[in-house]
Amino acid sequence: KMGTDEWKALANPAYEPAAAVQGSGVATDGVQASVDTGHKAGMQTFGETEQGQQDAARYGVLGMLEVILSDFARLEAETSSGEDQAASAYEKFMAESSEEIEVKQTTMAHKEERKQQTEQRLRGTRKELDLTQEELDAALTYYDKLKVDCVNTNLSYAERVQMREEEIQSLKEALRILNGEDSLV
Repeated sequence: KMGTDEWKALANPAYEPAAAVQGSGVATDGVQASVDTGHKAGMQTFGETEQGQQDAARYGVLGMLEVILSDFARLEAETSSGEDQAASAYEKFMAESSEEIEVKQTTMAHKEERKQQTEQRLRGTRKELDLTQEELDAALTYYDKLKVDCVNTNLSYAERVQMREEEIQSLKEALRILNGEDSLV
């Protein structure tokens, strides 16, 4: 039988169905016992047992209690089934989420490591580029100095040939002097 506490819990505005369903075994058993007792003993009205013409299963308080009992049992079964399904869906979701988190953390760690390696190579390449650029600048400066001495763009081809012939003559004369030959010959 349902006690005062169970009835107060049902009348409470802060009543939670899940908690009521979990504790409903006592209430269901109490209602079922009352219905069984009423059917066995007959309806008692003002101290007398009434065995009237009405079908107790279809009409009256006991019939209504049976309908309420069957509705409550169905509701309890549906609620329990729904809660079990929700709990298993939650567990599945949490397992999948945990797995995804681990995979993403591992992927992130690998990408972070690859990023650090790439940054290291970038620093080395930039340092090498700076050194190569310094060498190139020095070579271009030296080239510009040599270009002035080697390439005289103001002279024509004939003038350059003549200058070359004069230079060759002066070199031959210097060679004779060094060999001790007479320069007057």
